[in-house]
Amino acid sequence: MYGKRNSLGLLWIVGVLSISGMPLSCVSPATKEERLAPLKLNAELRLDDIKRYVSEDPAQAIHLIGIYEVLYGPASPRAEDQALETLETLNALKTAAIDHLKASQEAAIQEKRWDDAASLSRSLSTLGISVENTGNEPDFILAYAKQQLADGNDLGAFLSAVQAHGLQPLQSDDALIFLERAVAVKQRRTAAFFLAIVDHGYEASNTRAEGISEELRSYAQGQDTATDMIKGVATVLVDRGIRIERGRGIPDKVLGSAFFVDASGLLITNYHVISSEVDPTYEGYSRMYIRMGDASSPRIPAKVVGWDKAMDLALIKADLKGDYVFSVVDRIIPQVGDTVYAIGSPIGLEKTVTSGIVSALGRRLLQIGDVIQVDAAINHGNSGGPVVDKEGRLVGIAFAGAEQYQGLNFAVPAERLAAALPAMMQEGKAERPWLGLTVSETASGAEIIYVAPFTPGAEQQIKEGSFIKRLNDETLYAPQGSLIPALQDILFPTRPGELVSLETTDGNRYILRSAPRPDVPLAEAAKRDSRERMTAPLFGLILAPSLGRSFSSSYLVKRVVRGSIADEAGLSEQDPVSIKGLRIHEDEGYALLQINVKKRRMGYLETSMQLPALLASPDTL
Repeated sequence: MYGKRNSLGLLWIVGVLSISGMPLSCVSPATKEERLAPLKLNAELRLDDIKRYVSEDPAQAIHLIGIYEVLYGPASPRAEDQALETLETLNALKTAAIDHLKASQEAAIQEKRWDDAASLSRSLSTLGISVENTGNEPDFILAYAKQQLADGNDLGAFLSAVQAHGLQPLQSDDALIFLERAVAVKQRRTAAFFLAIVDHGYEASNTRAEGISEELRSYAQGQDTATDMIKGVATVLVDRGIRIERGRGIPDKVLGSAFFVDASGLLITNYHVISSEVDPTYEGYSRMYIRMGDASSPRIPAKVVGWDKAMDLALIKADLKGDYVFSVVDRIIPQVGDTVYAIGSPIGLEKTVTSGIVSALGRRLLQIGDVIQVDAAINHGNSGGPVVDKEGRLVGIAFAGAEQYQGLNFAVPAERLAAALPAMMQEGKAERPWLGLTVSETASGAEIIYVAPFTPGAEQQIKEGSFIKRLNDETLYAPQGSLIPALQDILFPTRPGELVSLETTDGNRYILRSAPRPDVPLAEAAKRDSRERMTAPLFGLILAPSLGRSFSSSYLVKRVVRGSIADEAGLSEQDPVSIKGLRIHEDEGYALLQINVKKRRMGYLETSMQLPALLASPDTL
């Protein structure tokens, strides 16, 4: 169930824009969901259609202007066939849309909707627009953090303060506010984080660290013990009634672990532990509880607050105050060989602590980002428990269940949890942005090998085969092997519906309005695209029609993506291929490609093959 494209290897080997739908002028989006839905463009996109969005949804208007320029602009092949409006009209529409974005931001500031103001600030920044006298993104996020603190939402306040600090270092006086609250709610590692900011600020200004009492400093510099941390870990029990096996009724229960991230009763666990609580495709009984002690301890009902399936994370809440709260602020990015401890309830054995080391970093098992490989013993029931270092800092969230890696243990990095939490705290499914691209990492950089239909990337006609140079005006400097997670990290904190800039090495710069990311993007793409095109994102097999046989299902291999399933299967360029079938097993999470291939390396001996691929690819943006 975990999305590494080539994870199954050879185990199962057996031997431009789509234009359809109603005219855009007939569309009158009224709801958020409709406004964020992928467009189905008619060939008669007109400037009048764009005008409809200028005031209602200015980001969409700017996105449509980009599409219009691609379809009918002076550089487009249709320029002579279309009675073009003047360039001044397009510019006037764009100026009006930008003015509405500015006005929306000013309204958000007046109404103290600081998170909305920050979102609009990001869209304006993408356009190269700076709004005078209204502040910038770090200011809005810090204001939001202070507002959350005043409202008693400690977790949201600490997360926003850290986000603001990452964009622009906090002043000592601001950091002191959060330090005092962290000590008051007994979050030692969070207090240590803000104490370091306060001290650094005073050192930089050559002033005394006034305002920090000895009590504050002593608490922040102390260390929690394993006995302390165990008090903040719970067992999660999901009762799914009775299942029938061989005529017998067997209790169907899911065991997992969770840990407090806020004293109000908020806990973190894995999505796959609680999936039956929120999965609309699940049919049956499901009730969730947590337990703080052994089997004799009372079960406390719990509910799901928010979840992020792509990250295998869920935020749950119980009517219980946590005796110990783990910090998601003072987290650590570990190094290979570092000692770590996993706390949880393996096989239901509560309060179990195991130790080990970080075995590897950067494992691509989830749809977004990467995970940490550890050798601390993690078994069924550990999923969702904390992994900490010797200082008590949160390293990650343990998970088990990667069937193709039996005997190996993993953890979702704490830094990705911190990035995912704000969206999960909004309640319900965490919406992530989606451009519609599948990317392959090569020696030359991050190459776009597939653009899914009816997505922002397809609407802007981003070219397959081009390389990403900059995303949201950030140049990629990640080491080889980490380019795709680095791109995802840039896109991840933004909201669906924001404007995103993408620049490719061929000199093109696109302004796209992101759409909500589907749960399994390639499963959705397969419903809308041809099977020969789906071989690229699923199997790393880029095909071209075989000359002279345009009405058959025969192709020549144009390219094989290095490290892909097709590469492992021994396919190579110019191999003749005939597709016999492509089956998408969405419920099981995999696809099967049946082909006949004449491998050049084998003297064109024809071979039948069946290639598998997991649908949850980690290579999508």
